[in-house]
Amino acid sequence: MIRLLRNGANMNPIRGVRVGLRRIRATETGQSLVEFAMVLPLFLLLLFALVDFGRAFYSWMVITNAAREGARAGAVQKDWPAMQTAIYDSMCNPYPGNCAVDTTKMTLTPTGVNGARGSQVTVQIAYAFTYATPLGDIVALLGGGSLSTPTISAYSAMRLE
Repeated sequence: MIRLLRNGANMNPIRGVRVGLRRIRATETGQSLVEFAMVLPLFLLLLFALVDFGRAFYSWMVITNAAREGARAGAVQKDWPAMQTAIYDSMCNPYPGNCAVDTTKMTLTPTGVNGARGSQVTVQIAYAFTYATPLGDIVALLGGGSLSTPTISAYSAMRLE
């Protein structure tokens, strides 16, 4: 409420506004709102990083296990289609319906399939990870380079039996 002061018969509204503004300025009304607005972007950035780091770590574990399963299938002299089946079966239950990662974003690279006993069979998997939050756009805006489009890769090698 703005208090108007009477100066004789005349009312001076400007002086009343000044007094009212001084009273508002003297209190700390709105300070917590300003502080919250300043800290909120940092909290959101930490939340986005936490969510996407967890997803990336889970994807890395799934991809690493799939590479190991594929190399194990190759180590017992299975052909490449059987190795692919072992890879997809390790991350999908059943394939292609319920997969832990998007299999269309994977690149499978085998070497030494059906080689001589004692040689190595290797499986390398590269997975193009996508962010679920706007963190990737924020990193790209800040000039993150390869962090704006990360690739998760796994490598496994086993001796042919």
